[in-house]
Amino acid sequence: MAELSDEDGYLLVKTARRAAEEYVVSGRRLKLDEEFRRRFSEKRGVFVTINALRGREHELRGCIGLVQPNIPLSEALVEAAISAATQDPRFEPVRPEEFSNLIFEVSVLTKPERLKASSPKEYPNLIKIGRDGLIVEYKFLSGLLLPQVPVEEGWDAEQFLSYACMKAGAPPDVWLLPETKIYRFEAEVFTEEEPNGKVVRRRLI
Repeated sequence: MAELSDEDGYLLVKTARRAAEEYVVSGRRLKLDEEFRRRFSEKRGVFVTINALRGREHELRGCIGLVQPNIPLSEALVEAAISAATQDPRFEPVRPEEFSNLIFEVSVLTKPERLKASSPKEYPNLIKIGRDGLIVEYKFLSGLLLPQVPVEEGWDAEQFLSYACMKAGAPPDVWLLPETKIYRFEAEVFTEEEPNGKVVRRRLI
C-alpha cells in the first residue's frame, strides 16, 4: 500500500471533523465530493480518535473505527467519525458546543495479520512498539488497541498484550493460551496539533 501524503492526512482529519460536526449539529451525514471519493477509494480500515483539550492535557472523548478493509476509505472515515462522536459507549455523545475544544486524529490501518509462533510466549518478540497495533480474540471476546497507545502509556510488548486482553474484557494473561488469537496491524496516524489546528503526521518510532 502506498504511503499517504501529508496532504492526504490533512484532508482525512479535516473531513473527519466536518463529518462529526455536521452530524452532531444537524443530524445530516456529510456528502462527500467525487474528488475526495476518488482520492480515497481504496478499501482500508480506519479509526477516528477525538480528544478534548484540558489545559495542556488531552482527554479521550471518543474513539471508534472499522478494522477490516471492507469499504472505501472515504466512506469508512465518515462512519468512524460519526460513531466516535456519538456512539462510543464509554462517553456521552459530543455536544455541538464542544467542537471548538476537540482535537481530531485519524489512523489508517493495514489489514490485520495473525501472529504465528510455536508458543504464545514468543508473541512479545514479534511485536514492535510504535509500529504495531493489536487485536486479541478470546472465545467470543475481542479487543483492539492502536499502535499509539503503548507509546503514550510507556508499555513494553508483554504489557501491551495484557492490556489488549483486558480491552477485550478478558483476564490479562489469556494471550498465553493457545486458543487465543492475536493479530497485529500498522497505522498511519495524522492529528491536529490543537483544536481545528494544523495537521501533522505522528511518528511513533
